[in-house]
Amino acid sequence: MVEARGESRLDGRLVDALHKVSPGTPLRDAMDNIIRAKTGSLIILGDEKKISFLFSGGIRLETDFTPNMVYELAKMDGAIILNKNASRIYRANVQLMPDPKIESRETGTRHRTAERVAKQTKALAVSISQARDLVSIYIDDKKYVLKDIRVLLAKADQALQTLEKYRSRFDQVADNLTALEFEDAVTLHEVIGALQRAEMVARVAGEIERYLIELGTEGRLISMQLEELMTGVSGDRDALIRDYSSSRMVNPAQVEGRVCMLTADELFEVDIISKILGYRKKKAKPADIRLSPRGYRILAKLPRLPAPVVGNIVARYGHLKSLLMADEDDLVEVEGVGRVRAREIVEGLAQLRELALAEKYSFR
Repeated sequence: MVEARGESRLDGRLVDALHKVSPGTPLRDAMDNIIRAKTGSLIILGDEKKISFLFSGGIRLETDFTPNMVYELAKMDGAIILNKNASRIYRANVQLMPDPKIESRETGTRHRTAERVAKQTKALAVSISQARDLVSIYIDDKKYVLKDIRVLLAKADQALQTLEKYRSRFDQVADNLTALEFEDAVTLHEVIGALQRAEMVARVAGEIERYLIELGTEGRLISMQLEELMTGVSGDRDALIRDYSSSRMVNPAQVEGRVCMLTADELFEVDIISKILGYRKKKAKPADIRLSPRGYRILAKLPRLPAPVVGNIVARYGHLKSLLMADEDDLVEVEGVGRVRAREIVEGLAQLRELALAEKYSFR
């Protein structure tokens, strides 16, 4: 079961750090060379003036960063000091002397120093193990161990397969909901099911995005597949919330935010989703609560129809049922809808209705 998106998000500073050490960056090239040479290293990225009080000895360089230069400097025992963007090398072979009173969970000298420096100065510390080929990132009080690229690719591929299944099921639920909307037969049960499926898709996508941060340029193909699989999901979820929340003044982002913070078990509690959508006083079962869509989802499926015009149409008719009974002359009176657009809307709605109902009943 996929964890809540709120729980799965990485800290912003850690995300920034992972971008700096991801494959395809000059710093990662240097790190890979150090790992292959099994020399180990301690690299600190930060403002030299703010961390210089920890320095003892070392060589001042003040030179541009190059992967080969860092690789050669790593052959010395001391730390390498870079600027925050890893574009300049300040010093090399520096002995760092952080406050020994700072608690550390590490046992190795290099890793313990890295952890204490990160906690004391807020700088980014990268410790490369000499014996185990592991790269540990320390930032504030957090530690993150970089995963092997092959492991990340395997996990990302497995997550993509899961996402394909979830997206397929979401499309089925969404298509069924569309047909029910044209029949004016939607219940709260179908709405909750669609919102749950959209959130499941988003959570798996969030897991893949985490992998992509660490994969860097190695994740290009996965990123393309993810983008394709997620096309339309966000917009449909937004329109779903606008259509069926109990209040017309709802902020879809706030509703989505509350849903994304639910645990995996809470996500499948229909009463919780009902309350998030604003149906707190309803004692009937969701399957018995009939709802009438405002029309955002259906209108969003029409090509070349701007969001402001969609808003004007919904404000004029209130519900999809009333909109479907409108003709060209009625639609022309809506702000932003001319004669040509009115004809396109009428014809487009008719085509969508025919297609949705044909798909629903084609296998019966």
